[in-house]
Amino acid sequence: MELIFASHNEHKVEEIRAILPERIRLLSLNDIGFQDEIEETGSTLEANAQIKAETIFQLTGKNVFADDTGLFVEALNGLPGVHSARYAGTGKFEDNIVKLLNELNGKTNRNAYFKTVICLIWEGKKYFPEGIIEGQIQEQAVGSDGFGYDPLFLPDGFQKTFAEMTAIEKNHISHRFIAVQKLIEILENF
Repeated sequence: MELIFASHNEHKVEEIRAILPERIRLLSLNDIGFQDEIEETGSTLEANAQIKAETIFQLTGKNVFADDTGLFVEALNGLPGVHSARYAGTGKFEDNIVKLLNELNGKTNRNAYFKTVICLIWEGKKYFPEGIIEGQIQEQAVGSDGFGYDPLFLPDGFQKTFAEMTAIEKNHISHRFIAVQKLIEILENF
């Protein structure tokens, strides 16, 4: 089974390849020779995932999925949310981390959750599996693995941030893992 993942983010591609069963051959945008950036102009994670999936489906006519992920911080009324990747305006996660920590400075409520929404287009029909993991934002970045906000996010029930976990540990509990498990359940019906 061949499936295109509408992403240039090699970290995400590798994460998802590690989760998917071997019978699913995952192709990234780089694998299909698509080099353009797809603008995420939606106001929700669902809309952004759909924009990316529809763009590639219209171009290739092949089965495709895309995801969008956001970090939602309770004390910031859900920010950075849908704007997580570009929160500081630079597109650099180091800047996003600094901005987030500055905005949480002095706040005791550190509750947050990561949410991933996938838009799967399979033979023209759309599906939207999602995954959520709750946790806390740490007062400083801890750990060197992972990417994005991983050094700040301590999932509930764990003693390590995502960035302190191995890829295998993270891939068994993350928001993306939960969403991809639901994606696999949908694919098993085909």
